[in-house]
Amino acid sequence: MLRICRYLSKSEIGQLLIGLISIVGQIWFNLELPDYMADITRLVETNGSHMSDIWTAGGKMLLISLGSVLCAIVTGFISARVAASFSQRLRSLEFRKVESFGPGEMSRFSSASLITRSTNDITQIQMFITMGLMLLVQAPIMAVWAVCKIAGKGFEWTMATGVTVLVLLVAIGLIMWKVMPKFRSMQRLTDNINLVAGENLNGLRVVRAYNAENYQEAKFTKANKELTDTQLYTNRAMAIMMPLMNSLMNALMLAVYWIGAYLIQAAAMKDKLTLFSNMVVFSSYAVQVIMAFLLMSMVFVLLPRADVSARRILEVLDTEPLVTNGRVEASAAGESGTGETGTVEFRNVGFTYPGSREEMLSNISFRANKGETVAFIGATGSGKTSVLNLVPRFYDASEGTVLVDGIDVRDYDLTALRDKIGYVPQQAVLFKGTVSSNISYGNKPGESDGVELIDASTYQGMKQEKLLLANREDTGLSAQEESAVKASASVAQATEFIERMDGAYDAPIAQGGSNVSGGQKQRLSIARAVYRHPEILVFDDSFSALDFATDRDVRAALAREAGDATKLIVAQRIGTIMNADRIVVLDDGRVVGQGTHKELLANCEVYREIAQSQLTPDELAA
Repeated sequence: MLRICRYLSKSEIGQLLIGLISIVGQIWFNLELPDYMADITRLVETNGSHMSDIWTAGGKMLLISLGSVLCAIVTGFISARVAASFSQRLRSLEFRKVESFGPGEMSRFSSASLITRSTNDITQIQMFITMGLMLLVQAPIMAVWAVCKIAGKGFEWTMATGVTVLVLLVAIGLIMWKVMPKFRSMQRLTDNINLVAGENLNGLRVVRAYNAENYQEAKFTKANKELTDTQLYTNRAMAIMMPLMNSLMNALMLAVYWIGAYLIQAAAMKDKLTLFSNMVVFSSYAVQVIMAFLLMSMVFVLLPRADVSARRILEVLDTEPLVTNGRVEASAAGESGTGETGTVEFRNVGFTYPGSREEMLSNISFRANKGETVAFIGATGSGKTSVLNLVPRFYDASEGTVLVDGIDVRDYDLTALRDKIGYVPQQAVLFKGTVSSNISYGNKPGESDGVELIDASTYQGMKQEKLLLANREDTGLSAQEESAVKASASVAQATEFIERMDGAYDAPIAQGGSNVSGGQKQRLSIARAVYRHPEILVFDDSFSALDFATDRDVRAALAREAGDATKLIVAQRIGTIMNADRIVVLDDGRVVGQGTHKELLANCEVYREIAQSQLTPDELAA
């Protein structure tokens, strides 16, 4: 829990120090009250006392109480403010860190776990700072201070208080020993229930198609029951705490008065008033001691979950991406002295996925020059997508070198490298917004559109932090950008269906593109890549959902409108790639053939088998 405090800003640390002073003040006021109570008791019991003296002592007691209330208000205000700003920053830092993750890091954390860590876990931290942090400071100070106050006021009373505190500590220790493991597992079970719910929602069509609603419900019920049982166990165990505290407090008060009665009865007449006054003071201080441990019990409820949550958040924040930034920031290779633009070259590249012992790619070598189309084909699992993933550095090669514009991709600043590339993934991805916002997605690479992600070292206050909540649903495109959106849609053969939509380019796109078909999603993804006017276009089996006519029209438009861009294409259909400048045939992670369609038909057995399975004899002979 302490390690996560390094993300506190200087302003927040200063506010917490003020809160600490306020807590000390509140404790001082609370512990002064019994003395005034003793004074009033002494005045009431003493013959000849004046009412004005009682009113004066009572007025001072009221002022002390008011001071305690004001300190409590200041403490509550500061803790709530710091908790809100700190949790907001943690969410932003965690979101930014996850954005820097590649597939290698994402394999360590499930999506459900990352969502839980950025919501539920941070809420636990916020609750602890709001309530627990101040209690964690207040309780020990109050306990020690109260014990010092009662020391010397009666050996018997002190012994009774000591025995009560000892019983209390043993009981709290046993309870925490029982519930701590459950607190640790509770967040993991929350991850699990989010995972099951997310899978059910994402795969709802498949669930319905297979009539698997009962099966999914059983899975959810199991996950829900595990979480519920764990919560009930911890709640039942912690529920013992409050009645135990009250019972021990009442028992201590009874003991104090019983011992006091015995001592007063045995004392001489002149000492009876002093003993009675001491009993009143001691009972008040004894209550303060028990209250201190009552506050600590509340801390024990909040701290274990907050500590587990802090560890989970730090797991994300402390994860260093395997793919790190280089130093080359030039937007064109010519500016870096290579004289090359739009070239991609693999030199004896080998690749193994993180955590795997089996090599995925071995000794891959090819070169794509500016404006060329290089295609990759092969059986499922042959490594086609793995080759493309190395170009934008989703992964780094285990062996050999991948060069873009003559520069090793590991030397590039990631933003500079990816600004050169238009990427269309195998699974088309759309974002909630409009058609225009999806096509123009990332239309100002390298800029944050006024949204600055602030870490703890540069944090300057709540006003700046509010910028973290900004979003880009309203793209505010200029006329030139709108024209570019339409031109990109035309290249992707998306104009026809876009203009049929209600609102055309301003038509809403649902989360994940659930309100458009698979082919429409692919065409919008292609339009998004074309919109960037990149040096290199990467298509990872991005034409699979298109019919043959649309596939042909898209490729013709790409050749016409993006002829100067180097195109890397993974495809399963021979018809999609047969006119490529170079076709690279992969088999079991190795290059088994390179050349044009005709050359490979003559020289590559693997390619010939694929072609014969897809083309007619007349098409093969053409």
